[in-house]
Amino acid sequence: MTPVAGAEARGGAPRVWSGVAGRAALPRVERLVWAVAAAVAVVRVPFVRAPLSPDEGGFLLVASQWTPGTSLYGGYWVDRPPLLVSFFALADQLGRLGTGPTVALRVLGIGLAVVSVVLAARIGTLVATRAGAAVAGIRRAQLLPAIAAAVFLATPMFDVDEVNGELIAVPLVLLGLLALLEADRAGAAVPRRSWLFLAGVAGAGAALVKQNEIDVLVAAAVAVVTMLPHARPAVVLRNLAAVAAGALALTATVVALAATRGTSPVGLWDAVVTFRFQASAVISASATSATTLRLHGILETLLLSGAPLVPLLLLVNLLRIGRGPLAPLRWPALALVGWETFSVLAGGSYWLHYLVGLVPGIVLCAAVLAGGPARRTVGLRLALGYATAVALVAASSAALHVESVPKEQPLEAWLVAHARPGDTAVVAFGHPDILQATGLESPYEQLWSLPVRVRDPQLAGFARTLRGPDRPTWVVTLNGSPTDSLATWGVDPSAAQAALDAHYRVVTGVDGRVIYLTRSRAHP
Repeated sequence: MTPVAGAEARGGAPRVWSGVAGRAALPRVERLVWAVAAAVAVVRVPFVRAPLSPDEGGFLLVASQWTPGTSLYGGYWVDRPPLLVSFFALADQLGRLGTGPTVALRVLGIGLAVVSVVLAARIGTLVATRAGAAVAGIRRAQLLPAIAAAVFLATPMFDVDEVNGELIAVPLVLLGLLALLEADRAGAAVPRRSWLFLAGVAGAGAALVKQNEIDVLVAAAVAVVTMLPHARPAVVLRNLAAVAAGALALTATVVALAATRGTSPVGLWDAVVTFRFQASAVISASATSATTLRLHGILETLLLSGAPLVPLLLLVNLLRIGRGPLAPLRWPALALVGWETFSVLAGGSYWLHYLVGLVPGIVLCAAVLAGGPARRTVGLRLALGYATAVALVAASSAALHVESVPKEQPLEAWLVAHARPGDTAVVAFGHPDILQATGLESPYEQLWSLPVRVRDPQLAGFARTLRGPDRPTWVVTLNGSPTDSLATWGVDPSAAQAALDAHYRVVTGVDGRVIYLTRSRAHP
């Protein structure tokens, strides 16, 4: 992991393969790695045209209009860093070439998964090389981490049919881990710190996609402690400084570029840091039993998937690894999994796609296990075999039913049929995918329900929007009862309900949703 003395501190360059047979064997396993990556792509292809999730639709909507405006990102506010919005802006632009944003986004997601599998294989190679493994060991260490990445980036149990922040961050985290390992084996200070700089860039990149994705920085910090006996403190500090320099360089660049599009550094800090603490307090104080049910669901899914087996096997093998060349890697690997597990649970919302954030830690644990003697990989092979079987069953079932999953389609069709050019709409509260699908803009800056509960709990801002001169043409409420259509946990709807009743009338209900039209417009 984080280098402290490179190969010289271990008494010379690590042993690598030699001979014609060895050189011929490795390309064969590399072809297997590409086959595994291709399998991930094949599993994800059936979901390319599936309806967008609320987050996917919302991020595409935000990204499509990100220019200087009245809120953090143009006309909308979202508690996510700029690189996430930039990624969705790329998908939006590619979609304008003819495929549409949904297909463009999902194809980009397939690319991310494929790249992650290839990076996982390279991480395994470097771990095995550090251990001085022979050809068979390097082949094993390439393939098993690649399979680990593939399984958990292909299982629908983790909602991998969606493209979300966790998926976008995975290859960046793996790139950062790869850079740390490359730096570890670099003999000279200059290439070592160049790799460390790249590790910092990749680590910051992941955090600039989703703020809790600081995995690379966690791994680097723990590795410094585990490697401390092998290098002078001054060397460790210089190595850490190189990581920090890379992270700061990318962060400063991204923040400056975001500012040119109207996204202020102060506003970003409020959104990605301050808001998260406020949201945790609101969820803890006001959330309904549905949150607890999602917690139970995410824990059950995690256990059924087999994902915890790989870190547990590494934990069991701690004593067996002993003081060998892989010993310094075990604690960073376990710390990485620990941080990722904390990130999954600490947010308080417990959505299944959070589990994708566990993939880099599982990959590193698998690499450390696979880099050792063959007899120690039996448990890993069994664990990955079980996880693969479960993922294949889940993927087969999901592929058969993907076309039968309606996500607001009747509601979206009704709005498209009755809206006029220049109309606007608000969905109270959440489901920004409805707005994205219908092409209707919202004069209310909050597109997701949690920011409403944290930033506008009295719905004062929402009420002003309904009473103002730029009030939306349409209001869609997710509560099917017109008498208390704005009622939801964590808010006081009284003022906004009065404004809604005064300025809007009910025109219809679709799929349990109530659609309101401004009274200044004739009934459609």
